[in-house]
Amino acid sequence: MPARAEAALAETARPEGWSASGRWWRENLTGWLFILPALIGFIVFYFLPTIRAIEISLTDWNLMRAPKFVGLDNYVKLMGDPRFWQSVRITLLYVIYNIPLQTALGLLLAVLLDRLSKSVAVRAIVVAPYLLSNVVVALIFLWLLDPVLGVTNAFLNLVGIARQPFLTTPGLALISIVGINIWRHTGLIALLFYAGLQAIPKSLYEAAKIDGASEWRMFWHITLPLLRPVLVFIVVTSVIGSFQIFDTIAVATRGGPVNSTSAIIWYIYESAFRFSKMGYASAMSVLLFLVLIAVTLVQMRVLRADRSDLE
Repeated sequence: MPARAEAALAETARPEGWSASGRWWRENLTGWLFILPALIGFIVFYFLPTIRAIEISLTDWNLMRAPKFVGLDNYVKLMGDPRFWQSVRITLLYVIYNIPLQTALGLLLAVLLDRLSKSVAVRAIVVAPYLLSNVVVALIFLWLLDPVLGVTNAFLNLVGIARQPFLTTPGLALISIVGINIWRHTGLIALLFYAGLQAIPKSLYEAAKIDGASEWRMFWHITLPLLRPVLVFIVVTSVIGSFQIFDTIAVATRGGPVNSTSAIIWYIYESAFRFSKMGYASAMSVLLFLVLIAVTLVQMRVLRADRSDLE
């Protein structure tokens, strides 16, 4: 059909008063109306507070008097603050301990769910710990790990192992916090991996079996590469969440013992509301924000988040 005839046919097919430009505006207006509630929430609760935090980070403010502009002094002080660098080290250790083990356990659990049971009830049980708040989970483990009354130490006594001060000794406190959060989040990660496994065509496994591939080779050459989009999402969000660990520490250890669990968010909280150094705390918040952006971009680049092996 000639181009002019196609254009004429398209024009007659449109409703009366409906032009191409009018349709473009209507579609865009509809899209903006759909995202408007989320956009308003983002601006009010994220964008504007971020701008305000940057502004406060350039001041000396103790919440009792008017802020005094000091420029970049807070950032300069941070570079020479040993407590700040200690909190950075503790946060990095937490991320290093938490992310690989949590991700590996979640993937293992997802594969077991896919192979052994597709029951909705089983999946509900697996994800149940995530439905509890961090505060509730911390309170539960505060009792379970109590060196005198805790069920965990009572069990250790039964098998001939001495009672362990899990949350009250520097050598075990951070590891215990890691274990608590792994228990809470592994079920959700397993569910995300499980959803990714359902999207992988079963014909790929059938073809690999015909070619004589073992289960291990199929996992490394089919399952893992095709799970990369899900893996990117899990790793990026888990790293961001791990850098912001606060609730469990606030309830279980309050940064102790001897600051051994004083992660960066806890130090920000203490600086702002215990030592009344709001400008100093805001400077740490801004630095953490920039670090998380950089870490996220590096992860997405390394893990090739813009590509999928299913294409």
